[in-house]
Amino acid sequence: MKPLSIAALLFALALPLSTPAAAPEQVADGIIVPIGDKFLKIQVCADGIIRVAEAGDRAFFSRASLSVEPQRKPPAGWKLNSTETEATLTTAKLAVRVDLKTGAVSFLDAAGQPILAEKADGRTLAPAIVQGDQTFHVRQQWEPNDGEALYGLGQHQTGLMNIKGYDIDLWQHNGTVIIPFLVSSRGYGILWDNTSYSRFGDVRPWAFIPGSHLFDAEGKSGGLTGSYYAGANFEHLVATRVDARINIQAPSTADGGGDGGSGRQNKRIHPDLPASGPVSMNWEGEVQADDAGDYQFQTFSNEGIQVWVDDRLVISHWRQGWLPWINLARVHFEAGSRHRLRVEWSKGDSGNVMQLFWKTPAPDQATSLWSEVGDGVDYYFVYGPELDEVVAGYRQLTGQAPMMPRWAFGLWQCRQRYKTQQESLDVLEGFRSRGIPIDNIVQDWFYWKEDQWGSHQFDPDRFPDPAGWIRAIHEKYHAQLMISVWPKFYAGTENFKAMRSRGFLYEPNLGEEILDWVGHPDTFYDAFNPEARKLFWSQINRELFSKNVDAWWMDASEPDMTSLPTLQGQRTHVHPTALGTGARMMNAYPLVNSESIYEGQRSAAPNQRVFILTRSGFAGQQRYAAAVWSGDISSTWTAMRAQITAGLGFAISGMPYWTMDCGGFSVPARFSRSNPAPEDVEEWREMNARWFEFTTFVPFLRVHGESPNREMWEFGAESSPAYQAQLKFDRLRYRLLPYIYSLAGGVTRDAGTMMRPLAMDFRTDSKALGVGDQFMFGPALLVNPVTTYKARNRSVYLPQPANWYDFWTGAPVAGGQTIDAAAPYDALPVFVRAGSIIPTGPELQYAAEKPADPVTIYVYAGANGAFTLYEDDGLTYGYEKGAFTSIPIHWYDDARTLAIGKREGSFPGMLNERTFNVVLVSKDKAAGFSFTPQMDKTVHYDGTAVEVRLK
Repeated sequence: MKPLSIAALLFALALPLSTPAAAPEQVADGIIVPIGDKFLKIQVCADGIIRVAEAGDRAFFSRASLSVEPQRKPPAGWKLNSTETEATLTTAKLAVRVDLKTGAVSFLDAAGQPILAEKADGRTLAPAIVQGDQTFHVRQQWEPNDGEALYGLGQHQTGLMNIKGYDIDLWQHNGTVIIPFLVSSRGYGILWDNTSYSRFGDVRPWAFIPGSHLFDAEGKSGGLTGSYYAGANFEHLVATRVDARINIQAPSTADGGGDGGSGRQNKRIHPDLPASGPVSMNWEGEVQADDAGDYQFQTFSNEGIQVWVDDRLVISHWRQGWLPWINLARVHFEAGSRHRLRVEWSKGDSGNVMQLFWKTPAPDQATSLWSEVGDGVDYYFVYGPELDEVVAGYRQLTGQAPMMPRWAFGLWQCRQRYKTQQESLDVLEGFRSRGIPIDNIVQDWFYWKEDQWGSHQFDPDRFPDPAGWIRAIHEKYHAQLMISVWPKFYAGTENFKAMRSRGFLYEPNLGEEILDWVGHPDTFYDAFNPEARKLFWSQINRELFSKNVDAWWMDASEPDMTSLPTLQGQRTHVHPTALGTGARMMNAYPLVNSESIYEGQRSAAPNQRVFILTRSGFAGQQRYAAAVWSGDISSTWTAMRAQITAGLGFAISGMPYWTMDCGGFSVPARFSRSNPAPEDVEEWREMNARWFEFTTFVPFLRVHGESPNREMWEFGAESSPAYQAQLKFDRLRYRLLPYIYSLAGGVTRDAGTMMRPLAMDFRTDSKALGVGDQFMFGPALLVNPVTTYKARNRSVYLPQPANWYDFWTGAPVAGGQTIDAAAPYDALPVFVRAGSIIPTGPELQYAAEKPADPVTIYVYAGANGAFTLYEDDGLTYGYEKGAFTSIPIHWYDDARTLAIGKREGSFPGMLNERTFNVVLVSKDKAAGFSFTPQMDKTVHYDGTAVEVRLK
């Protein structure tokens, strides 16, 4: 042998041996691949749905999921091709490639084009002990895609539509709802099947800005110049100092005792401030960036907060003192640059928290999800590519949404709170006597005796005849009653005793003698225990459902355990649960709590539709007839603006039914004081009118809030602009019921979405992807809320390739442009997509007053269009057995022909014959919406197909 060959041989022998990749094991629904000391399963759930799971124990692959329902049919047809290094599973829509060495998974479409790829080292299971549970911190990272927008993960009060590049903590909180479904403008979704505290984005914690990176007003390093004022409006300067960080955590006025207790919280902020009362602060200087990139700023505060970077206002909001929360901003800095930074905080007696954090640029731009507790990584990749298909895939996995009762789509009226049964009856009388359409009255909390929370029993002094009261609501006022029920129990009530005797209550609150804001010891039941859920329903059934309550307001379903809910408090006080530690189950409580009501009522009254309104939600909750409202938001313009993205983020997360406190819940003092200034009265009225106009186009129109009262005549009586605007939009809502209820039919039958981010309909329009202050309501209506005081116009982007019509005038407008749209006091800008078909009904005082006849069909020329008019009895589950009708309607633009197809199906009480009036809107014939429209054609319809030729 030649010397060179011997040397080469010796070198080769010295190299470490390379372990060959293990061959994939094919199973009935996919493959299992050994990856080091773990196993990776790629499971085919459908042509466009793939489960990716990795764990040390193969038993993990058959674990029960609270969100994902068991597969009811065999997986879609698929093929496996494998080499020594790579395995590829192919379905009709996807190719899924697995690196057999690293386990990295890539998703490609049927044409072989990349959709999404895991990072090569992007899946981690880090051993951890959490609350005594030997578990893992689990994380998955995917490679970023250029030009991609990311949406969803539930409802967040950050004002963000596209969340790509932001870092978001995922735990349930009053106002924040966690749905771990991430959706991409590239046409896919990721359902992260984990119930614990999670994070999206960079997992590094938020940090105070180091003093070394802050410069005071004179340019000296070490902090910002803080100025402290007596009074809430920066009027009386009492002190200045340099603060190395902004970190105010004064005790609340409820704490009492000691230095800085009740009446002295301001002294804890600065010793020169008055002991109590309104104060204000600002901090000014500069911040230095070491590296180039996007810097994120986060405030955690209550009361009024504003932040400017380089004189640009990036954060501005007011929230009530008892519910501090975060605001986010992101700013791009160059390396070594310094930027002007100014922060203002203004507080009354209740404000006690103001903190400023930042994050420097992330080390990489990977898309990342992390969870605190998991026995493995478990996620579902859902491919559309259209986003309606992505949402449909989510519902295929987690359950379809049942039909809500038809009356639920009318007006809901509430306040915090109706103190007596007569008070709510008087309000209904006020609606009916004025001819204001309404369907639902709401009884908020505290209808029980003060120390009887959780008894579900009415205080006989204020509600002497509950059954008679509910009967009057139904029979005299033709309305329904929704009532507030909390999963909360005061110690000493009979229901508390029944729960505790069986070990169904969380004990930490009781052991620590925590008192709620009323001053009583309380705790919540363990909704993760199926027997506890049954007991909870039986108590509600006995005291409330038996008296014919129609709907359930399931408040505080995070659950709201401590006086100021915190991440650590949720871990420790919702613990232990029947399914594991508080940390493990943290985000899923609202899901199982809704299950208790849905399953209970369907057992007690199998043919009466369930309606649940709850303050929180989780993946799969839509299957329990649960709508979510956005929590105790503030009555401010900025809160109204944030609800647009909150609702849209929730909807694109796969959840169809959402609403909010129209007008906001917690009211700033300038609006709520006994003698407000005239200018504040006018602003209050206009804000509520604008909010009502916006809420007309969300799934449920619901008015609620603290004082002042919110019935529309409270805003200046019948002659006021605010009253007239709200009445106009209430009437419009009822006229639109055939359109709205058909959208609801599409939710149940086709996994549809009513409130739609622009990306759902205009995914190829890059400009539409980041729009967060406009949305589609169904396929036809582009809604543009007005969220600025005294605004009488607003900028509106009209997506392409559609063309549009002004809803109010019928004037045609080309798509693909931004216009300055008129926004008079009583008409927020609404545009209709060319090719739309909108059925409208007759004037109604309540949804079931009379059948939808005649129906006026507005047809918007310029493109072909289709719509299905859906109807059923509106009350029962007969539709589950086929008792419903659908009438397909098509517009053929070139032929100028409207085809009303054959009616399919039937249900008891349906109209066998009816009248359709047709209004054509075209570029040559402007016709805006009218309560008294001029008809182009009138059609008698008996269920057989008919065609209408229009000029």
